[in-house]
Amino acid sequence: MARADKAAAVAEITEEFRASNATVLTEYRGLTVGQLKQLRRSLGEDTTYAVVKNTLTKIAAKDAGVDIDPSLLAGPSAVAFIKGDPIDAAKSLKNFSKENPFLVIKGGIFEGKSVTVAEIMKLADLESREVLLSKLAGAMKAKQSQAAALFAAPLSKAARALGALQTKLESQAPAAAAPAPQVSVTEETAEAVAEEAVVEESTEG
Repeated sequence: MARADKAAAVAEITEEFRASNATVLTEYRGLTVGQLKQLRRSLGEDTTYAVVKNTLTKIAAKDAGVDIDPSLLAGPSAVAFIKGDPIDAAKSLKNFSKENPFLVIKGGIFEGKSVTVAEIMKLADLESREVLLSKLAGAMKAKQSQAAALFAAPLSKAARALGALQTKLESQAPAAAAPAPQVSVTEETAEAVAEEAVVEESTEG
């Protein structure tokens, strides 16, 4: 490879390291071109899977400030440069390696630190960011429903209490005063009153 081509290759790999939030180094020897295409599709658009030269990758990693264990760059190497969710990429690599044993996961870099194969497998077993966000949204919705129910309960209770109080007050209110009985003045009554008046006058005289 010409010097200019090497420099361009190193610059490209360096940029991949800088743009990625995680990288996984693998050995791909034995995989067909078709299987490599299948692996790239399974990793999605946010992950670049590139076959690399070990010497150029070492230089690129140093230029990008990434510390890679030299043992990870032994034999034919390919690197998954992960720009999306590392958990999703780890799941894809793990699942593909189960069906295609020629893909050997050697280790990687996650959040600026070296990670072992065992740690990558543990990462693959975690729930992805999308799943966690979905669960969080469901939990928040449930909490909102509970809060609405708790808020509605006191209002309903207060309404019932006010209704009961109104009924009680109505039952305890005094009955309306009965109308005074109407007295019917007859001729006999008038005569009796007149006689009474005559008696009073004679007594005074």
